[in-house]
Amino acid sequence: MNLIQQGSFLTLHYRLAGPDGADIVNTFDDKPATLSLGAGQLAPAIEARLIGLTEGTRTRFELAAGEAFGERNPEMLQRVKRSLLDELGDPDQTYSVGDVIEFPTPDGTGSYAGLVREIGEDWLLFDFNHPLAGQPVSFEVQIIGVL
Repeated sequence: MNLIQQGSFLTLHYRLAGPDGADIVNTFDDKPATLSLGAGQLAPAIEARLIGLTEGTRTRFELAAGEAFGERNPEMLQRVKRSLLDELGDPDQTYSVGDVIEFPTPDGTGSYAGLVREIGEDWLLFDFNHPLAGQPVSFEVQIIGVL
């Protein structure tokens, strides 16, 4: 049996559930996922739990609040002036609390998302924390193949 180690290429089914037990991702009823361990496709704390497992293993583990996606960082809440949003995007865009907005990275090669938390007269408060930051999660996995 092949043992999972850093850099292993995996085929697996997995289920990630939030603190309320609701599925965030679940591949068990569909095609299995494939990924390279260490490539950043899973949170480092989840990847660490996979090290040493073998093909055929099915297990579940709980990750404490903040362990999988870090603690919530109050500095990741940022007010953005509406004039800047108009400049970067569509000036006729309407925003609502709960909207997820993509922002370009400074070098323009990628993007990151912010969740609208509040709307002021000439600003919006965005939360750039991972949605599961500071939350406990459970991870269930079935290892199908290890290369």
